[in-house]
Amino acid sequence: MDWQKNYSIILASKSPRRQKLLKDIGFDFVIKTFDVDEQFPDFLTTTEIPVWLAEKKAFPFEGILKENELVITADTIVHLDGEVLGKPENEEHAFHILKKLSNRKHQVVTGVCLKRKLVQKSFFSVTDVVFKELTEEEINYYIKKFHPFDKAGAYGIQEWIGFIGIQRINGCFFNVMGLPIQRLYEEIQKF
Repeated sequence: MDWQKNYSIILASKSPRRQKLLKDIGFDFVIKTFDVDEQFPDFLTTTEIPVWLAEKKAFPFEGILKENELVITADTIVHLDGEVLGKPENEEHAFHILKKLSNRKHQVVTGVCLKRKLVQKSFFSVTDVVFKELTEEEINYYIKKFHPFDKAGAYGIQEWIGFIGIQRINGCFFNVMGLPIQRLYEEIQKF
């Protein structure tokens, strides 16, 4: 793609899912990350939280980017009834999160920040996800087999629990994996 010749793309994410999505769409990129505290202020709205965190992850690149470098940062949250369900700390916490999501609709919100030397743009994507009623046996099997401790909401839509448990989604499927790739593609072309 001609537009890729203009940029050296940096993905500031350790997420193997985000890396795979960028590779699958044909992006050439390098990975560079900084450790960033993912705490956020209580007053932020559901859609503001992941954008704020994505911008926070982009901040360490301030002043060190070259003219032709473009950084992509992202953060994904799972939101249910006014509560942000983060990454589970252990098996018990993962079970508790998945039990909450069972037979319910929740939102997955990803914030993305694009940053160049002198310009920055952020956006978000929202996807509604509906789980069937999950049995305790299904939840325990998934946790023991797939160890979803690096995933917001304690699940991966592209894994077993997504195959057997998700009844429907409204919005971008890839957003639930952690990157609204079609929207990202469009935004980079305009950036």
